[in-house]
This record gives sequence, C-alpha cells and structure tokens, in this order.
Amino acid sequence: MFDPKDFRLDGKVALVTGGTYGIGFAIAQAFAKSGAVICFNARSKDKVQAAEKKFQDLGYEAHGFVCDVTNEAAVREMVASINKTCGTIDILVNNAGIIKRIPMTEMETSDFQQVVNIDLVGPFIMAKAVIPAMIEKGHGKIINVCSMMSELGRETVSAYAAAKGGLKMLTRNICSEYGQYNIQCNGLGPGYIATPQTAPLREKQPDGSDHPFDSFIKAKTPAARWGTPEDLMGPAVFLASDASDFVNGQILYVDGGILAYIGRQPQ
Repeated sequence: MFDPKDFRLDGKVALVTGGTYGIGFAIAQAFAKSGAVICFNARSKDKVQAAEKKFQDLGYEAHGFVCDVTNEAAVREMVASINKTCGTIDILVNNAGIIKRIPMTEMETSDFQQVVNIDLVGPFIMAKAVIPAMIEKGHGKIINVCSMMSELGRETVSAYAAAKGGLKMLTRNICSEYGQYNIQCNGLGPGYIATPQTAPLREKQPDGSDHPFDSFIKAKTPAARWGTPEDLMGPAVFLASDASDFVNGQILYVDGGILAYIGRQPQ
C-alpha cells in the first residue's frame, strides 16, 4: 500500500561523489532534507572543508572525505571508514565527473582516457566497493549521474559522450546482475544544467548578446530555459527512496523535454 513516508530517507547513509558543489551538492542537500546521513568526497581537501562548512551553515551534518574515485585502494579505504563511522552505505550517487571540450582529432589520447577514467571507470570502482555490503544488508540504491550525452552526440565531447554512454550501459548491467539482491541501479540524466561547469556556454558575448549555444539550448528545450541543480533534487530523492523499489535499470532524464522535442522552426 502506498505510504508518503516511502519517499523519506530517514536513517539512510548516502554517499555522493563529487558532492562539494553544483549537481552533487544539490543532491546531497536534498537527501539531507529527506533525513539521510550525508557523506561526500572530492579530490581537494580545501573543497571538502569548504563544503562541510556550507552544509553546517545550512543546518546539516555532512561527512567529507578526500578521495579520488579512480584510485581503487583509496575508494575501499573511504567506504570502510564510512561503514565504520556512519553505517553501511544505503545509497551511492556516482556524480563525480569532468568534461573536456576538444575536437576529437585534436584531443590527446591521455585526455580521452582521463575523462573515461573519471566518468566511467570511477563509477565502476565505486559501485564495486559498495555492492557487497548492500547484498549483505539486503537492499541498496545506486544512482549514476548520466547525461544528455548518454543518448546524443555533439561536437567536441567525444570522450564525455563515450563515457556517459558507457555509464548508461553500466547502469543497466548493475541492475541485471544485482537486482536479485534488492539493489536498484538507475541513472539520473540531467539536461543542460546551469552549473560552473557549463558557465562558459552561457557567457554573454562582447557585444552583449547571448552565447550562441545558450540560445541554441533554449530553443531546443520546451521549457525554454536551462535547468538548475534544484530541478534534480526531487527526482534524485525518488530514485534513492523506497518509492522506487521496482524501478531498476532506467535512466530518468530531467531535461525540460529536450529529448522529446525536435526544436523550434526557424523564423
């Protein structure tokens, strides 16, 4: 029987990678509002400390860890520390990621590999680290932050699109392998979100006009705007909650309708 309390996360331990700003911080904040114990990581100690203070100023306790998600030994150590100090991880959000906007034929192989390592190999390492305890506990939620580029291509983002497309399939495969243990793995697919990472695409031009890409995205999105990190809060809480226990292997796109829309007719 439906119970609104199924959307609560009271007492659940949630780990959000890359949770110091932008989408990751917003998701962690939404989880905290819903009653979860919040853990997060970043590679920079300064960013971790600044985010801990920001959470504290908002009235939430959050546990920050300095950890590189591509370092398997460091990830195992972080997960063990969380299990010991906060409890077994119930919810993992694989949010940490980077993008390098470089035409493919001009991109160094090392740059391609770095993007894939952080955006795809990192979620594999993180999921691998938390799944055994989730199996033992009898439940778990893994949310992989995918992208429009999990479905679409675009100039200059070959590495990012390859990684995010792979992340979509990793999501489905985790579902396939571990759904029998009451573990749900789904993807959250943001549309174009106004974050520091996308700020260069929204900068005003020297003549005061909008950036061409900014105008393009607004024209391609039925909502006629960029999304905000706050737009992802509710969908993330749903995927992390008991309300989504029979939702598995899916990608929930929070994109203002862009994937459903061919775009406005030119005037």
